[in-house]
Amino acid sequence: MNRWDSAPVIRFFGGRTLLYILGLLLIVGLNILVYSEVGFIFHPLIMAIETVALPVILSVVVYYLLRPIIHLLESWRIKRVWGILITLLVVVGLITLLIILIVPFLEKQFVSLAEELPRYLRDLLNSMDQWLRSSVISDYYNDIFQNINGFLNQIPDLSTYAQQTVEGITTFITTVTTVLIAIVTLPFILFYLLKDGHKLPEKIISFFPPKVRGEVWSVFKGIDHQLSAYIQGQIIVSFCIGVMMYIGFVIIGLDYALLLAAIASVTSVVPYLGPMIAITPALIIAIVTSPFMVLKLAFVWTVVQLLEGKFISPQIMGKSLHIHPVTIIFVLLTAGHLFGIIGIILAIPGYAILKVFVSHLFFWFQRRYNRFVEEENQYEIKD
Repeated sequence: MNRWDSAPVIRFFGGRTLLYILGLLLIVGLNILVYSEVGFIFHPLIMAIETVALPVILSVVVYYLLRPIIHLLESWRIKRVWGILITLLVVVGLITLLIILIVPFLEKQFVSLAEELPRYLRDLLNSMDQWLRSSVISDYYNDIFQNINGFLNQIPDLSTYAQQTVEGITTFITTVTTVLIAIVTLPFILFYLLKDGHKLPEKIISFFPPKVRGEVWSVFKGIDHQLSAYIQGQIIVSFCIGVMMYIGFVIIGLDYALLLAAIASVTSVVPYLGPMIAITPALIIAIVTSPFMVLKLAFVWTVVQLLEGKFISPQIMGKSLHIHPVTIIFVLLTAGHLFGIIGIILAIPGYAILKVFVSHLFFWFQRRYNRFVEEENQYEIKD
């Protein structure tokens, strides 16, 4: 045993390993304290990161979707640059065809649903109001309803919120500008990612000492595997959910089947919370239509979720992420509270990357400093 670990005071506090951990935490805390005092210095850097974040994230997502196609074309002895150009031209053609054939129909359904949605909500609220007034909790409901009416009468005039409206318009314009910049810069970033993306880890690893390059490479490989499995798998799963929802909605005769299926496909990118969000507009329409439509919708939704959870996701995504469902829910809630919708979308891949990095860092720290491994080896030698 090390002479430092044999000292009474050091041994009382858990040995040298615990002191290393406490010292590391102290250094991290001091760094956070210093940053909180001089954080304004990094404001231009933060603004630059926010500007390039969206196009870079979109480029990475599309990169992992198109990378298998580029590898396939290379296996057919097509040069990488020509394969990238061919793939981008095909993707642009498919997007154009999609816009010409499907988007106008979706737009008509969306406009029609937006016009009919107030009526659906009004009918839904009237039905709920009549049911609550005739239920066993009618007395409590009437008291609560009177309190709500009194509160609504005390709300000030909408003119007091003019400043908030202007701020909202400014935020909307900023968001639209950011999205347009991301769309314009996406093809250029994507082209260079597809062309030289496989060389980026080697360039970064070259800055590390030779002794740790193998471990750093394993971290990059783990992150690449997690991102590739999640992005490719989630897109395929979302497409399958949209197709199954559309078939089910058409069979039961639900209005706006294609639009509701498209919403379900997009929102299913967010695990667990996405399907609950997607079913809400369909449920409102079903409730207003008829009670029997609600039962048919519940049957379709249950069948789709069972097929997705038991057959599609295990076959496509497998167990590559190794994240417990409760952990996923907590991560989504925390990311949504901190970063909004963008946080919810990026929560799971971000957590997967952080998990790979932390697990490799802990393994390296344990192998380098853990005294329990040394004691275990000593016991093995004695045996």
